[in-house]
Amino acid sequence: MENKMQQLPFKFGAEVYTWYMNNNGETYKDQLGHMIEIIAKAGFTGIQPIFSWMGKLSDPVLLEEKLKEQGIELAAVALALDWNGKEETDEERKVADNAIELLKKFPGSVLCTVQIPTGRHDLVQRRKNLTDIVNIVSRRAADHGVISSFHPNSPHSSITRTEEDYQVILDALDTSATGWCPDVGHIINGGMDPLGKMKEYQSLINHVHYKDWDGNPEFALMGNGRVDLLGITQWLKDIHYKGWIICEDEGKEALEDPDFVTLHDGQWIQKTLVPGLK
Repeated sequence: MENKMQQLPFKFGAEVYTWYMNNNGETYKDQLGHMIEIIAKAGFTGIQPIFSWMGKLSDPVLLEEKLKEQGIELAAVALALDWNGKEETDEERKVADNAIELLKKFPGSVLCTVQIPTGRHDLVQRRKNLTDIVNIVSRRAADHGVISSFHPNSPHSSITRTEEDYQVILDALDTSATGWCPDVGHIINGGMDPLGKMKEYQSLINHVHYKDWDGNPEFALMGNGRVDLLGITQWLKDIHYKGWIICEDEGKEALEDPDFVTLHDGQWIQKTLVPGLK
């Protein structure tokens, strides 16, 4: 069957957080190979794993073998760390450098940086700390030829949630070293219009995350929420976006059956989203 995702100038991949949601990652621990198989079966052409959750496939040789077996690419790796100090801890620097070392072996793959939410205390100082660290990590990555993209998120304990957070943080990014990864579900969950915010910071976009949202209380199965995924995708097509769109479905169904959710998303993109584009 023809894969309609391959008809577009950009590429669709899937994130493994859909599996991680189940029991804080314990249920599917060290099953990245299975996730690669399901993502390929769904029609996606790339995967974004979480660096700290790759198990034995953190070995680049084994990872490359599995990706080639299933015919998909390493689109990106999510680097999620606390980054709460004025500079990286020794352990945070070690983990970041290990992620960069892995990505050096997969040219074109993106280092997707994200802060683990730990509360909105000391907001002004901690937002500055975060951008300082993200810029430093991204510069080290760039020095090794690795692309970086910063990914805000929207839990109530996140300092990258609100419109003010976005303005402060995105305006402070070192654009010579990092871009911005808009996550349309997190943007609307933070009270903003996804497409409006993407247009405002269009020049920063070098990686994109899709999830749907219905406010009950947050995320929905792709296609069942209120995010205008068709309108956003049409705009990306119109501006000749060439990067990855990574589907990171966090609907409640993912808690019970992440395989189903990933297969559903691939089918929805091919049967509903792509045919709706002009």
